Amino acid sequence: MTKILIGYGTTEGQTARIAQRLAQVIRSRGVEVQVMDLKRSSDPDLDTYDAVIIGGSIHMGKHEDYVCDFSRQNRAALERLPAAFFSVSLAAHGDMANAEAYVANFERETGWRPSRVGFFSGALLYRQYGFLKRSMMKRIVRSKPGNLSTDTSCDHEYTDWDEVERFGADFLARLVPKDAAKISG
Repeated sequence: MTKILIGYGTTEGQTARIAQRLAQVIRSRGVEVQVMDLKRSSDPDLDTYDAVIIGGSIHMGKHEDYVCDFSRQNRAALERLPAAFFSVSLAAHGDMANAEAYVANFERETGWRPSRVGFFSGALLYRQYGFLKRSMMKRIVRSKPGNLSTDTSCDHEYTDWDEVERFGADFLARLVPKDAAKISG
């Protein structure tokens, strides 16, 4: 049976939710998936997986250090296996040039050039932020392109869940072509 690792880094939890949704999509097609928070887990042996998806979120203009470290340290396996990367940022909601620049920086830093990259919008979780972070995020949002809310009385989720599901289904379709499923079934 095919086994896929979805490893992620998250600061506020949105990337974890995206990783879990990807896992649901893949499991619904009969494929085994392990979802792993790269910050809290020991380094997995990637040779025990048939494919890998890595995800990270943008904070302070870059992906989490531990996601970059994992990708750099496992570059050979990520290049050998079918592997994809997804980036979660507010830039993906209306400032794609910036979102793409974040991934280009990740690629330079890690040396890994994923064959498939997903760009997903994150969330503004104003109600979870302390006063200082809430004020800072509101100021940042005002200065950015895109239609992001400065209403701090509630949280704002910008993730396009249909896009996340398409990314998972497309990754799996490239891994297990439809004709192969017919032959084995």
